[in-house]
Amino acid sequence: MSKTRSLHHIVFGTKRRIPSITPEYKRDLYAYIHGIMKEKGCKVHRINGMADHIHILVDVHPTVAVAALVKEIKQWSSHWLKNNPQFPLFSNWGAGYYAVSVGCEALDACRNYIINQEEHHTATDLIEEMQRIARINGLTWYEDDWN
Repeated sequence: MSKTRSLHHIVFGTKRRIPSITPEYKRDLYAYIHGIMKEKGCKVHRINGMADHIHILVDVHPTVAVAALVKEIKQWSSHWLKNNPQFPLFSNWGAGYYAVSVGCEALDACRNYIINQEEHHTATDLIEEMQRIARINGLTWYEDDWN
């Protein structure tokens, strides 16, 4: 039997970073996204975020491509959000996303980082956060990815 571990930290934001994920109902969104990933055989370790973006820590099933997973999450959750009156300001997800693999030794640190999003964002906004994360992971920063 094959054994795999493909941990990924995925982040994407709302279109034009409009704060449209209603805090009191965000857990409903996370549960919906969790269901999409579970259906694909992926193991979710943590989902959290702010009104304008979400972070996902997931062990991606070996038959699933990260890009395809993100596309499906954004597509189905966008449809769900647009038809849910608890998210009246949501229009769409932004075009880009961030995804980086996470080593097993960094799993707890990444999980805690995602858990503490509210505290973290008292000092930094989404763009500053994404620029820092991109820099740390050697990724090119494109401002258009977050519009």
